[in-house]
Amino acid sequence: MSLYNEIAGMIDHSLLKPMLTDKEIIEGCRVADEYGVASVCVRPSDVILAKELLKESSVLVTTVIGFPHGSSASRIKMEEAKEAIKNGAAELDMVLNIGKLKSGKYEYVRDEIAMIVKYAHSMGVKVKIIFENCYLTNEEIIKACKICNEAGPDWVKTSTGFGSGGAVDEHIKLMREHCRPEIQIKAAGGVRTLERALEIKKLGCTRFGATATVEILKNLK
Repeated sequence: MSLYNEIAGMIDHSLLKPMLTDKEIIEGCRVADEYGVASVCVRPSDVILAKELLKESSVLVTTVIGFPHGSSASRIKMEEAKEAIKNGAAELDMVLNIGKLKSGKYEYVRDEIAMIVKYAHSMGVKVKIIFENCYLTNEEIIKACKICNEAGPDWVKTSTGFGSGGAVDEHIKLMREHCRPEIQIKAAGGVRTLERALEIKKLGCTRFGATATVEILKNLK
């Protein structure tokens, strides 16, 4: 496999900014298709549009659940997941309940993740769990990894890209060390160059979120 295909296959092209217009979503999906990335990550209200635009493409449609704060009630997150899957999402990026994790309500966090994962997997849909590491201590990151080891998502993800910090090497290493091998790692926040993409790949990430897809891939084409 060429380096281009390796890196493109790691990218979730991010279209999550709240001010994006339909025209910008259409253009973003065109870019994702042209560059052959793994998926395009759109806001929940854009899933139907993205699915239609990419119906002839290998690019998957991803959307976010409980985004960006993770504090929606579990029942609401489940309804979001059901709606997203009905509308054509192939992957879900869900923010865990940060406040409950920091409060030591580990069963709450685990049960919520497990509920979403069980439903999504029954529908053939994969799940990434966003930790938002910038708000967590190292001990809390490790605890979140152990919770996910029980709940069984497909990926754990460093950040939303909308918090006070993004993908940090130390946090990626912790996640890779403390998650089961079959749980993959996704980086988000600050991956804007090919050099950085290669660094996080070396650390064990298999996906990363990017708005700078063209910048990262243009010199590899």
